[in-house]
Amino acid sequence: MPTKRDYYDILGVSRHASDDEIKKAFRRLAKQYHPDANPGDADAAEKFKEMGEAYQVLSDPEKRQLYDRYGHNPPQGGFGDFTGFGGFADIFEEFFGFGSRAAQRRGPQPGAHLKYNLTITFEEAVFGVEKELEIPRLETCPTCRGSGAEPGTTPVRCPQCQGTGEVRRVQQSIFGSFVNVGTCPRCEGEGEVVATPCSNCRGQKRVQITRRLEVAVPAGVDDGTQIRLAGEGEAGARGGPAGNLYVVVNVKRHPFYRREGTDLLLDLPINIAQAALGDEIQVPTLEGQVPLTLPSGVQPGQTFRIKGQGVPHLRRNGRGDLIVTIQIVVPQKLNEKQKTLLRELAKTLEKEPVGLRDKGVFGKVKDAFK
Repeated sequence: MPTKRDYYDILGVSRHASDDEIKKAFRRLAKQYHPDANPGDADAAEKFKEMGEAYQVLSDPEKRQLYDRYGHNPPQGGFGDFTGFGGFADIFEEFFGFGSRAAQRRGPQPGAHLKYNLTITFEEAVFGVEKELEIPRLETCPTCRGSGAEPGTTPVRCPQCQGTGEVRRVQQSIFGSFVNVGTCPRCEGEGEVVATPCSNCRGQKRVQITRRLEVAVPAGVDDGTQIRLAGEGEAGARGGPAGNLYVVVNVKRHPFYRREGTDLLLDLPINIAQAALGDEIQVPTLEGQVPLTLPSGVQPGQTFRIKGQGVPHLRRNGRGDLIVTIQIVVPQKLNEKQKTLLRELAKTLEKEPVGLRDKGVFGKVKDAFK
């Protein structure tokens, strides 16, 4: 009689392995050596049976304690019979979904979630807006109230499965005889059939209806924000709860403003005279114009922050800021008077680049070019 291998060695775990480690090891090996994945491979089938036996013992605290103490020959009858498939039914039910699902199929089923893509303007995202949506969805048939049967009639017990929702057939395998349980093809697992289908839903129990819904888009939403409308998805089956409607917000780009969190960014062009002398200018915001004082000598890329002219915070009071970045525009076309004035100005300005006035720096640049 061949000597049995150690159960811990079969699963590839240590004797101090946790229950979770044993479970993960069995799951990995079961996928590898399952007979369906290795057709015609007798060794794989034997290994599959062997590790099923090991897992059945090591996953049970009492059996594992006996095995750790007595090995494969514990007193009082051992660990039970491993010759047939039935001893592993609970294991395969957990890992591979064998066994009954009729009770689950006949119980309440939640409805499907729906998604709606809503496109709004940049301003609507900043200040909030209310939108009306048209949502096609499945709802419980109002005629039969979800029974699928014409009013005045009722569904009857399925004659093929006798109301169980399942059909069973016996199969022979290397593990012995086992019962294969499948969904009844006649009632599709419902356990009952409709003799006279509802004229409105044709026995489907739900009908598609387009509903108009109001959604409030809060101020400050950003592109990609999801708004959940609970219970506004499709109706559930057999009294199950309705799904949810998820409104995904898509924000159009603005021609001038960009967004960075709750701050708005604006590139503001000014002329060279304004940059050199300074000026009092009006800055456009989403709510009108606000004054901004430019000091003399403003440089390209210099920024100014205008408090409270950004995007509202979603979950607290207050707003972000408007950040203005100065862009100095050099005129491309000048009249003779403007040219004359600029020439006169040029005579009074240093011709050497500002950053190179220091002889040491200028010398370093010259050396670099050498």
